[in-house]
Amino acid sequence: MQDIENVEISCPSDAFLKIIKGKCKSTIIVMIKKGRNRFSEMKKTLPTISERMIAKQLNELESDDIITRKVIEAMPLRVEYYLTDYGESIYPIVHDMRKWGYKHLEKLKTAGW
Repeated sequence: MQDIENVEISCPSDAFLKIIKGKCKSTIIVMIKKGRNRFSEMKKTLPTISERMIAKQLNELESDDIITRKVIEAMPLRVEYYLTDYGESIYPIVHDMRKWGYKHLEKLKTAGW
């Protein structure tokens, strides 16, 4: 987790945004919550994002204690991601944020943007 003294945060909303800011982090959180928690599944669902970017977002979410990584000792070896208890607490917020985003996109589409 980041050292709070080294992070410039002026308000609680900024602290929240600092965690979820990043290419499709909210989508990754939702996917993990819904059980699509393997890298290959994420890659298929997010075809416009490079593998490197997905890995970067996963590493940042793990570093911020939102997700945890579990290595499954099977043949072939596989890795699965899960929300931590802390990550579970952010999920309802991310879910509502995405619902609003879909409504906003529909509004823009209707307005001819």
